[in-house]
Amino acid sequence: MRLLEGEAVTKYFGGITALRNVSFHIDEGEIVGLIGPNGAGKTTLFNVICCGYHPDGGVIKFKGEKITGLKPHQICRKGIARTFQIPRSFANMSVLENVMVGALFGKDNQEDLKGAREKAIRLMGLTGLIEKANTPAGSLTSIDARRLELVRALAAKPEILLLDEVMAGLNPSEVAEAMALIQSLRNKMGITIFMVEHIMKSVMGISDRITVLENGQKIAEGTPKEISEDPKVIGAYLGEAEET
Repeated sequence: MRLLEGEAVTKYFGGITALRNVSFHIDEGEIVGLIGPNGAGKTTLFNVICCGYHPDGGVIKFKGEKITGLKPHQICRKGIARTFQIPRSFANMSVLENVMVGALFGKDNQEDLKGAREKAIRLMGLTGLIEKANTPAGSLTSIDARRLELVRALAAKPEILLLDEVMAGLNPSEVAEAMALIQSLRNKMGITIFMVEHIMKSVMGISDRITVLENGQKIAEGTPKEISEDPKVIGAYLGEAEET
């Protein structure tokens, strides 16, 4: 089943073209990587999907329904959640309270406070945050702040989870743990994953397919092996050889 798709998505910021005619699709149960150099348009695409950025052209659909331009909370309640490249916690609230927000305002929107608390505690156990349940979110280390982003998104009970550089700043052993967790989210919890990542080993290692953006345009799409051997992708990251 095609869960999420975009057709000819275009977004301008003044005279800057952030996205130009980008089409993509994510099938239910997939892990799809989204890669590209800095400024390629990856986070902008995530923002168009679920943060209320109205595209200047094209359409976004979720399970065949147009969601273009809906408000973020409406999109979340349909079953789409995300993390942010720069963590956006409620700094004065505890870690536990932050995760409860996801449970209370996510898909279904049926949790009472007791149920939200129980769900939050259960999910915090997945990422080692349970010992920091009462810690103010604003005092977390950058790594734990990213973990909180992930757990709060999971508490919203998403069908598809958009991860924006969730492994940034992790050491090699932490990256391996994060890769295992993402695979577990798909394999054991049935959550479809669409992920932006700059750590090539991780995105190549767990993605079923990879989409590549450069200068706001899609330049390639395929399996990790196909992408790693694509001359356009190699050129985008390493620069084209100068003609002599």
